[in-house]
Amino acid sequence: MKRLLLVMIALAVSAAYALNPQTATKEELMGIKGIGPVKSAAIIKYRRHHTIRSREDLMKVEGIGEEIADNVYNNVKVGEVKQKKRIVKSRKMDAKKAKRKARKATKEAEKYPDKAAKEKAKKAQSKAKKAQSKVAKARKDLKQARKEKTATAKKTAEMKKLAEKIKKDKTKLRKDQADLKKAIKAKDKKKIASLKKKIARDKERIAKDQDKMKALKK
Repeated sequence: MKRLLLVMIALAVSAAYALNPQTATKEELMGIKGIGPVKSAAIIKYRRHHTIRSREDLMKVEGIGEEIADNVYNNVKVGEVKQKKRIVKSRKMDAKKAKRKARKATKEAEKYPDKAAKEKAKKAQSKAKKAQSKVAKARKDLKQARKEKTATAKKTAEMKKLAEKIKKDKTKLRKDQADLKKAIKAKDKKKIASLKKKIARDKERIAKDQDKMKALKK
């Protein structure tokens, strides 16, 4: 009964945090495993004229199979760096498209230099410029995500190494404490004094490493 309750809670939490493909942004969709710029664009295009309420509805989108639909509703995500890479690719595709439109509009304005054509060309050029700015921002975000990933990996490695050292020092401390009890029982004053110093050093070393661990966890 308890196990069933835990499963139901897990499913409820998963449903609460699942991505809604009907309202999700292109960037959010590209955070899901199996969805890149092309598939996210296909979902957005499909929902302009249809409502996505279920896995079955989502699977009506071209290129979306059962596995990807499950990934969406189970919130199976890729890493942040991979998501940022997809966003860069998507932004570059958008910028390329906007550039083509701007070039076409500019040629038309040169061929038919009326006010409407000039205005259209101006708007197209502005959109192309904005699209290029989005590419630059996406690249900057990707660079930052890579930097953070490297820092996190380094921190995790440091914490692992430190945890192993603390464990080893605690084992040594327990051994020294056990040896101290034996020395006290044997009334070996010289060994008692030596072991007390060793135990004090062990405790000091462990305390320092535990403080380092706390600082790394922040």
